Amino acid sequence: MQPSPAITASRPPSDVSAVTGLLGLGALTGWIMLCHFWPEIVGLLDLPSRAERLTGPNAALTGLVVCAAPMVLWDVLVVKVHRRASTGIDWDKPRPLGAVTDTAITKLAGLWATWALIATLYCLARWYWQPPYLIAMQVLGAAVLPLFVLSIPYVLWLERVLAEPRDPCWHFGALLIGREPYEAQMVWIHLRAWAVKGFFTAFMIMIVPGGFANLVTPDWSGMFFDALGRPNPVGLSMLLITLMFVIDEQIGTVGYILTMKPLDAQIRSANPYLAGWVAALACYPPFQLMEVGRPLYYLTDTHGDDTWALLFDGSAAMLWIWAALLVFLTAVYAWATMAFGIRFSNLTYRGVLTNGPYRFTRHPAYLSKNLFWWCASMPFVVDPWSLTNSVRNAFFLGCVSALYFWRAKTEEKHLLAEDPKYRAYSDWMDQHGLVTARLNRVWAAVKRR
Repeated sequence: MQPSPAITASRPPSDVSAVTGLLGLGALTGWIMLCHFWPEIVGLLDLPSRAERLTGPNAALTGLVVCAAPMVLWDVLVVKVHRRASTGIDWDKPRPLGAVTDTAITKLAGLWATWALIATLYCLARWYWQPPYLIAMQVLGAAVLPLFVLSIPYVLWLERVLAEPRDPCWHFGALLIGREPYEAQMVWIHLRAWAVKGFFTAFMIMIVPGGFANLVTPDWSGMFFDALGRPNPVGLSMLLITLMFVIDEQIGTVGYILTMKPLDAQIRSANPYLAGWVAALACYPPFQLMEVGRPLYYLTDTHGDDTWALLFDGSAAMLWIWAALLVFLTAVYAWATMAFGIRFSNLTYRGVLTNGPYRFTRHPAYLSKNLFWWCASMPFVVDPWSLTNSVRNAFFLGCVSALYFWRAKTEEKHLLAEDPKYRAYSDWMDQHGLVTARLNRVWAAVKRR
């Protein structure tokens, strides 16, 4: 069926302001600069502090607060996301506290039981209590008591203004308490959403300190020039690529933490399809298929992401061209996360994003990430030379790219079923997307042959 011209005439508006992510980026960049140049600042202002770079986990985790604050303030004060109907909140008709006590108790029972279930799974899974995951357990463990205490006034406050108090969390609580009828489908919606949050929040908190330290610790001036004082495209590109990954990690982590209805950032639904979960989890530890010794490992006898630098060593022009390409690809990857603002997360529907790099392709992060792997690691370039390893590496990276293609399709299936706006956006992209529309034309031409 052909898409309606009325639907595809213009790109649907985005549910996320383009300014939101930029404010987070600006604040995070300022924090990174402060942490890196802290010794110079201490010396300049004669501060009573140790003159060393701020590279520890506390500095990295503070970066989450620094980049989250301006994004939340912009969304609430300027965009006024809390006033959207999609929050499910009616601020103008608050109910008396006494009228919501029963539903609030049921909801708190569901919420606390959910946290207890996640904590139990953390305890049972051995990898969470070994580096590098251990930092995530320490952070989440420290947050348990404050979250427990604050959840009581938060739920009571929110319950007064919710248009439909009996949400998925309430249905889970009703299942546990057994006083009122519940809907099994709503229970599954609740459990899927918290499965996403529980799994990926721990993962994101785990990677934040290491990435932050890798960026802030080195002497940046030594990365701009080589030992002979010449501009160094390899060092400069590595610094910028690390920066892009830190941006992705920090803003992405904020997205997992701030899944709150008053910010219109709640998880409206998690992917209900088993294929979607299989495709996504295959890309993350402990299930990741691309790690050493796993079925899709594609770096046998290569130099990893440094292969390009060794291959083009001796050709300054090619080093600069390839460095620029890799920085561009990681910049697109970071932009794809930054564009979500406080709403980034895997396997979820939290509104429709149509601006930023999503003007050009429906999956800019997956496209740029896979192109980066091909261009940086060059899996077919092996040392010592072996045709077998060259073919094998290229084949398995091709499998990884196919996995991400499958993952993208499962996400589209979920979003197409959830929101007419996404269907309109998908139709518009098929006709007008800079990347998507051209790929569609190529595929159509191939099928005609």
